[in-house]
Amino acid sequence: MHFESSSKLFEQARGLLPGGVSSPVRAISPHPFYTARGEGPYLWDVDGNRLIDYCLAYGPMILGHRHPAVMQAVIEQLQKGWLYGTPSELEIGLAKRIAGLYPSIDMLRFVSTGTEATMAALRVARGATGKDKIIKVEGGFHGAHDSALIKAGSGATTLGIPDSRGVPADTAKNTLQVPYNDLEALEQVLRTFSGQVAGLIMEPVLGNVGPVLPHPGYLQAVRDLTREHDVLLIFDEVITGFRLSLGGAQKYYGVTPDMTTLGKIIGGGFPVGVFGGRRDLMEQVAPAGAIYQAGTFNGSPVSLAAGMATLDVLEREKILDRVNAAADGMRKALRDIVEDLCPGYSVVGIASMFKVFFGPEPHDYASALRCDKAGYFSFFRRMLESGVFLTPSQYETDFLSAAHTPEVIEATLEAFKSNLKN
Repeated sequence: MHFESSSKLFEQARGLLPGGVSSPVRAISPHPFYTARGEGPYLWDVDGNRLIDYCLAYGPMILGHRHPAVMQAVIEQLQKGWLYGTPSELEIGLAKRIAGLYPSIDMLRFVSTGTEATMAALRVARGATGKDKIIKVEGGFHGAHDSALIKAGSGATTLGIPDSRGVPADTAKNTLQVPYNDLEALEQVLRTFSGQVAGLIMEPVLGNVGPVLPHPGYLQAVRDLTREHDVLLIFDEVITGFRLSLGGAQKYYGVTPDMTTLGKIIGGGFPVGVFGGRRDLMEQVAPAGAIYQAGTFNGSPVSLAAGMATLDVLEREKILDRVNAAADGMRKALRDIVEDLCPGYSVVGIASMFKVFFGPEPHDYASALRCDKAGYFSFFRRMLESGVFLTPSQYETDFLSAAHTPEVIEATLEAFKSNLKN
């Protein structure tokens, strides 16, 4: 592997883009590689290196890159026009399908990103309840907006502390935090701030640190507690939606929140977000009600066409059954490799999500942080040199797609065998 062209491009980018990248997670030391094209399970960079892709744009590409059905749907929509500023029939069609799959969604709105979806969902929770405080789970990522950028370890029984300069302290103080899988901490916060909390937003499976899985019964107990304390429960399924099942984690675990946010897969690789929920809540969103949300690119026809095509393929070809079975086999093989080479490490995952943790299996954010972050990054570099692109952090989930054939997975496992023992 050689990355000379990427290195030169990064030198140019550093003078034009903050940190040389358009999103912090892409800032791979000493420089990122620059992708020229993608196809199936592969990326090719500007130096001609071919990489097996398990990052998959951080989740959206469940069908792999350049799936022909999605590409055809986008081409057909482009021929009709790509932005109208008016309603289109696509909105109704895709909304019907999503509402039919997600138990919590009676009504929804399309936005452009997962960040917009979570920001709007929190606004709905506050607007509908008349309360200002929200609770989030430590380690959960809900986009880069002020209410969600709260430093880990703050806000459990005290007030939240900003995790970014520029986030007002007056905003952060209204965001409380509790550890994942800790019902006692959640109940304590709900009691301490009784009558002040609008909603709890959480990833049912923590994707930003892992994945980290819920303990048996945890999600149902969270549902029971929030209902008991008259607090709205929001599931952020931007990652888990259409991946754990067509109805997301809520269908997989049989737990129905009051609101849901979606993104990533439902755009088929194009920008999209969704927030939806109970009819009585969503009917308070403008123009039907007084909770304001708007966007020029809301319901973008190209994104919705790609989403419809993706859902067509997922349903018609029963993709999730096949991909999840392949991932089960891959995780089993990885566990055998890890047990043989690195018995202190762990393999964690669900459905088509997986991760090798350089430490014991974590059950919350604090235990994830105890893993060997530096050791993982050295391993990431070795895997990249072997032609396998994993997510470049110990605290990001890796993904499998329908394009990862048994031969591709076998080549990946061989790379794990070679590089875990170095």
